[in-house]
Amino acid sequence: MQAAQTRRRHAEVHALYDKGVGIERIAAQFGLDRKTVRRYAQAATADDMISNYPRRGRRGLACYTPYLNQRWNEGCTGSRRLHLELRELGYLGSARSVRRWLEPLRGTDPPRGGLPEAPTVRQATTWFTRHPDGLTSEESLRLQQLLDQCPELADTAGHVREFAKIMDRLDGVRELPGWIDRAEDAELSMIRGFARNLRSDLDAVVQGLSSPFNSGIVEGRVTDLKSIKRQMAGRAGFSLLRKRVLLVADSRRTHRVTGTTAS
Repeated sequence: MQAAQTRRRHAEVHALYDKGVGIERIAAQFGLDRKTVRRYAQAATADDMISNYPRRGRRGLACYTPYLNQRWNEGCTGSRRLHLELRELGYLGSARSVRRWLEPLRGTDPPRGGLPEAPTVRQATTWFTRHPDGLTSEESLRLQQLLDQCPELADTAGHVREFAKIMDRLDGVRELPGWIDRAEDAELSMIRGFARNLRSDLDAVVQGLSSPFNSGIVEGRVTDLKSIKRQMAGRAGFSLLRKRVLLVADSRRTHRVTGTTAS
């Protein structure tokens, strides 16, 4: 289904692009992003784009799991060799994907039921940023296994949790300068860059991490305004926009009874 759609879209784009129609006009006509249209235009054939579909990560390996289990149990643990074998079976992904798939098995017994799925970036980030008491026992175990295998991730998690405590306790005046010093000395480029950015506007950051007040109400109003603007884009003018914004603001205001009512 996806391959057929790609071939049809490729033909439509090239029918206009080969005539000299610009990328922006083609994107506007088909309702596509300019980058998407450019990929279609630069691909000589639709098959060049279809061949890249299985290269989207571990999903492309899912149908080869039984074969990987069998070869692992037979003693074949080299990712390069397994990748060559999978290529002969029709797999079009990279050797790096195969290596990542096998990483959790290094130093363990051969798999019996299936290859364990490594956590995604989103899962790992969630485990770092959530309070440890909010993790399930399985999540805590998987997080600890992940940190044991990668010292850099363990250091990152430590800095993230320290910063989270400062935010939670609103202890920016006393704790934030020390955290920035430690972060700048860490051998983690992203943590160092984050710390340098905090230091460039330190007074505002300390205030934000020390005061119970925030701009949440203002941000909520901005979100309302943007939502209404998107709903009305190209269909109404400023006068109607103003009325709708005022009505939304009034509907969210707490109404109080100022007069007496009959019982």
